[in-house]
Amino acid sequence: MFFPHVSVVIPVYNGESDLPDLITCLRAQTYPNERVEYLLVDNNSGDRTPLILQQAAQEAASQGVTLRPLQENKIQSSYAARNTGIHASKAEIIAFTDADCRPQPTWLATLMQPFAEPKIGVVAGEIVALPGKTLLEQHAEREKALSQQHTLDHPFYPYGQTANLAIRRKSLEQVGLFRPYLTTGGDADICWRIQIQTDYRLQFAPTAVVQHRHRQTLRELKSQWQRYGRSNRYLHELHGVDLRPEVTAQEYVYQLVRWVVKEVPINSVKAIAGKATLVDILKTPINLFNVRARAAGQRDAKLPESAKEIEWLPRDGG
Repeated sequence: MFFPHVSVVIPVYNGESDLPDLITCLRAQTYPNERVEYLLVDNNSGDRTPLILQQAAQEAASQGVTLRPLQENKIQSSYAARNTGIHASKAEIIAFTDADCRPQPTWLATLMQPFAEPKIGVVAGEIVALPGKTLLEQHAEREKALSQQHTLDHPFYPYGQTANLAIRRKSLEQVGLFRPYLTTGGDADICWRIQIQTDYRLQFAPTAVVQHRHRQTLRELKSQWQRYGRSNRYLHELHGVDLRPEVTAQEYVYQLVRWVVKEVPINSVKAIAGKATLVDILKTPINLFNVRARAAGQRDAKLPESAKEIEWLPRDGG
């Protein structure tokens, strides 16, 4: 097993409800305690997040686990918070996850193994759904909506989502850190800069697993897919990647008619026989809802000039 020094950076915004489970997962990691530090960066939360982090740090220390609370209160952006964590770190590998994720016990140990190869600069682990009860959660789980397989198959360059990602520090010294004023798309941007500007490669670690909660309401789902659309627009302006083509009104109507005339009767019969569920019956309208939300986000977004800025890490680590 390969155990480099690693810093796990986690941005937190109003994470009061998520932090207890997250911290339990961090303390359960099989990675040697003396080789890892957990840097939880409060991004100007308005709830009890700072107090919870302070208490967690004390409790973790009593078990030999290094958990350091940090703050990023100047810029309201998860990427700015991640940069704060990177600056505070001295480790050779920086790993990332989010406050609403649940890293499995062997997550970090498995995520680090590809870095034994010196030319691996980025490693993406897999993201799977936490067990969901609502219709929308079950649909997203069926579609594997958060899986890294989608981002790794991007036609421009593969990339990993920061919910489960690790980056070699030396690659960051060459290309810079996250764009601190960017609000979405920063994970693709930094992975692409590393692959384009350096000789480092990206590798997938499918058994390095974190669990993530899917959206539970239509409002949350709409916001998520609008963010995906904004990300498409921002990455188009930053890297020239193709925009997603919008579904025409005719295609949209065709899909709905096909759903009513063909899919609903077939899946209803299957449901009576116990071979389909409501998730199967409503698959098409949910997917069309997502596509329309993404199109709206892409159409209405405009990349702020400040979002083009890249923050830099001094080469000496100081």
